[in-house]
Amino acid sequence: MARHLLHLYTGDGKGKTTAAMGLALRMLGHGRTVLIAQFMKDGTSGELRALRQFGRVTLFEGARMEGFVFRMTEPELEEAREQQSRAVSELREKVRSLRPDLTVLDELAVALATRMVGRADAERLLDAALESGDAVVTGRGAPDWLRERADYVSDVAAVKHPFGEGQAAREGIEW
Repeated sequence: MARHLLHLYTGDGKGKTTAAMGLALRMLGHGRTVLIAQFMKDGTSGELRALRQFGRVTLFEGARMEGFVFRMTEPELEEAREQQSRAVSELREKVRSLRPDLTVLDELAVALATRMVGRADAERLLDAALESGDAVVTGRGAPDWLRERADYVSDVAAVKHPFGEGQAAREGIEW
């Protein structure tokens, strides 16, 4: 039996979440089960709206987050960290009960980089996910330990992006 592998999409370029959702779609197309959790996001992205239409996909909504970390006060940061810690624990139990073929942990690297999620919690979550299938982590600033642990590492580079010219994020493209 082949072992389950960890995929990491990181870097400052566009397309990390898109790549992870593409892999989820591919798994669904082969009749496999998928669990998706988004950290650091509010759950309103277009890809989630589309994926909700498929069977065999579970969207974990407990890790959602409102607002930006850099705008939070210290008490708000502490509350957010506690909420994220509870969410990771709930998600780990969800992974163990569902045993998905693929677990997508979108923006977990950012949650680690901003200390919203601790390494020990993240490693326990990854261990649980890899018991039943492959796991995908996305986000900028992936720590070295995660890069070393991953079997696939894609470092997405920002070569050119309209943001640099003042273009606002566009529905259907950036979200």
